[in-house]
Amino acid sequence: MPLSIGDNLGPYEILAPIGKGGMGEVYRAHDSRLNRDVAIKVSNAQFTERFTREARSIAALNHTNICHLYDVGPNHLVMEYVAGQDLHGPLDFDDALPIIQQLIDGIEAAHERNIVHRDLKPANIKITPEGVVKILDFGLAKAMELPPSNESNPENSPTLTIGATTAGTILGTAAYMAPEQAKGKAADRRSDIWSFGVILYEMLTGKRLFQGESAVEILGVVLNKDPDISAAPPRVHKLLRWCLEKDRKNRLQAIGDARRLLQEPTSEATALFPSKWKLSALAWSVAALLAVVAASTSWIAWRATRLVDRPLMRFSADLGPEAVEGPRIAAAISPDGTRLAFPARGPAGNQQLATRLLDQVNPTLLAGTENAVDPFFSPDSQWIGFFMDGKMKKISVQGGAVVTLCDAPGAAGASWGEEGWIVLSPTRSSGLSRVPEVGGTPQAISNPGEKGEVVHRWPQILPGGQAVLFTGHTVAADFDNASIEVLSLKTGQWKVVQRGGYFGRYLPTSNGAGHLVYIHQGTLFAVGFDLDRLEVRGTPARLLENVAGNDVVGAGQYDVARNGTLVYLSGKSSAIILTVAWMESTGKIHPLLPSPGFYFAPRFSPDGKRLALAVGAPGAGDIQVYDWQHDTITRLTFTQTNLYPVWTPDGKHIAFQSQSGGANSLFWIRADGAGEPQPLLESKGTLIPSSFSPDGQRLAFAESGVDTSFDLWTLPLDVSDPEHPKAGKPELFLRTPFDERGPAFSPDGRWIAYTSGQSGRFEVYVRPFRGGAPSGSGKWQISTAGGAHPIWSRNGRELFYETLDNRIMVSTYTAKADSFGADKPLPWSNTQIMELFGTGIWNLDLSPDGKRFAVIARPEATAEQKGSVHVTVLLNFFDELRRRVPTSK
Repeated sequence: MPLSIGDNLGPYEILAPIGKGGMGEVYRAHDSRLNRDVAIKVSNAQFTERFTREARSIAALNHTNICHLYDVGPNHLVMEYVAGQDLHGPLDFDDALPIIQQLIDGIEAAHERNIVHRDLKPANIKITPEGVVKILDFGLAKAMELPPSNESNPENSPTLTIGATTAGTILGTAAYMAPEQAKGKAADRRSDIWSFGVILYEMLTGKRLFQGESAVEILGVVLNKDPDISAAPPRVHKLLRWCLEKDRKNRLQAIGDARRLLQEPTSEATALFPSKWKLSALAWSVAALLAVVAASTSWIAWRATRLVDRPLMRFSADLGPEAVEGPRIAAAISPDGTRLAFPARGPAGNQQLATRLLDQVNPTLLAGTENAVDPFFSPDSQWIGFFMDGKMKKISVQGGAVVTLCDAPGAAGASWGEEGWIVLSPTRSSGLSRVPEVGGTPQAISNPGEKGEVVHRWPQILPGGQAVLFTGHTVAADFDNASIEVLSLKTGQWKVVQRGGYFGRYLPTSNGAGHLVYIHQGTLFAVGFDLDRLEVRGTPARLLENVAGNDVVGAGQYDVARNGTLVYLSGKSSAIILTVAWMESTGKIHPLLPSPGFYFAPRFSPDGKRLALAVGAPGAGDIQVYDWQHDTITRLTFTQTNLYPVWTPDGKHIAFQSQSGGANSLFWIRADGAGEPQPLLESKGTLIPSSFSPDGQRLAFAESGVDTSFDLWTLPLDVSDPEHPKAGKPELFLRTPFDERGPAFSPDGRWIAYTSGQSGRFEVYVRPFRGGAPSGSGKWQISTAGGAHPIWSRNGRELFYETLDNRIMVSTYTAKADSFGADKPLPWSNTQIMELFGTGIWNLDLSPDGKRFAVIARPEATAEQKGSVHVTVLLNFFDELRRRVPTSK
């Protein structure tokens, strides 16, 4: 039923009819949600499940020169509205060349995703007022095509219905249809190449290449006559002949090759050679002469295209007054080197992603990316991937709907490959996984524990898609001492290629040779890298000083485009100094420790008079106790890496985690500094102590497993001799396929609150605990929009937690027998605290009186820093790299 102006189709208000075709009506409409105009194609019939499935796959295709499909309804398609005129000729070759090149780019982008148009024609090509080519309906004709059961059987060939309302459409389609399609055979990318050739001829001559009075007559010409291309400019004759071979096996096999044929010089003599001309003796002489000329021309072309030693050019780019200096990824640059993506403040003051072209000043905020971090680009530079709310997502660089790809509760980097896969580190303590670019369930491809490591982070898919570069480490901190490693996707094996650094990136700096760059102590190092053997060549050299990096999580504040443009944030580290502060429910913050430092995991003693902390760079951190009333600090540990202090209920001892090499251990030590640490438990996985039971006889902890990420355990303790406690056998509390952490005993010891990623993002849950094991099957979700770090109040009535955007929430509860009831969580304070850069380390604790928190405070930008986030851009960086660090294949 036709729609009228003012009608609504879901959120779309019909503005005007655009046209009518065999499929149905086309309307211009307004999307009230995103405040943009769209084109809606309403079908005369309901779409099949197969069509809907294929259309949604096509919606993942996004390119500047392809009209984007936004949504699919039961009988309608919602597409990008393109203002402009249809493609028509004749055009002068120089005027047509930009259009031809954009057509090639759009077709190539779709073919790389195995999407075939099948109905390319001038009516499906728009030229916007800005001169941008937009190919309409890409892949939809193919999606609607019924698969032939036997394409050699003429009974199964497609039926062309010629009626009064559709004759023009069918005639037009027939004129651009490839011979194999006319025979009823399945179309492939070479069918699009034929149609491109027909369009190219018509664009340059203004004439139809195949003409007739009916569709049948036109198809007969297509099948039985060689096209006459003499009216076209001679410089495109060779390209047209390759496109218009009737046997697709002899046709141009990839549309990208059309670029080379367009650039090849063509004389009148070579242009007029028929494709199947048999050479006479004179012709052979002419051909020989032309071969010499061609050889000379090729040498000149080689000289013109060989690597040129271009000077390094440097400039500073101001990201705008609303830009935010991301602690892990300050800015990502698109592979084509034209666009930046970075965090910025939105209208409501919250962080979201922004994008801007390098040659423009004003950025564009991307709606729907609130709280997004760590942007990365698709290979065609048309999509931006990012992490938000425990998920990996993507959005078009032009904006639009955000697409959720997979669960990623605590990710540490991702890389989008040419083959349609994204490799990511989905959690802070996991190996690498991969997921299709259209989304799905991540598939694990590495297990750090197999070689005594605990993390694999910040991957980069290497050219060819058969290997992945990444940062690996035996501890989850101190990444200056990490390793750059490479994983073979064929064998599943990985090896270290460079020790002492992080955030490695391979750069294809020249034909057949490349470089590995990485960060160590604020300096960008470079070394030759053999892509075939997956190994370094030569000795690393200092390349660029003062490149910011985050050695707490292993993130580098730089990115490099394929054209050799480098963008980076200056500074030694983006994780330098932290402040421990008191925080009131009003949001007021004032210092707790007298001076800033490298502080982690604050924990109050039971009487609230002392604060245990992990102090110092995480790779060499130690447990210290601060007596805030007397302003004194006692250092408890002096060796290895020590984190996660947990007080015993009597306040006389502290349990903590110690890391050494590939081993993780739990220790027990006197809180006054006397005595030596006593071992409790050792594991090859990561151990994170969290909470003592009220009687002090059990320690709840999380342990990373081989197949299940972190599981929850309790460790029985015999503390009859408190200076030499005896640990029993650990008892499993909770094991699922998901990531569980932070088990916290309730004040009466009958419940355990914890964090789980089972919903796809971290949420806080409560389960009963009886007699040393989980009791019953009860489970209650406390947080409603993401949460972590559950903390019970001492009064037995409140449960606090931290939101994903680092605010504190509180839920009152009642617990009777085996029943637990929690009220809707409410904000305790709207002031954000420091997230500690994705480490998962505690950043807050509740004072025993329940009135205030000790927090790692979020640093306030200085007046000079506010609104002045600058990144440095280096042009011709590959040339500089070849000069400074020579390498050879």
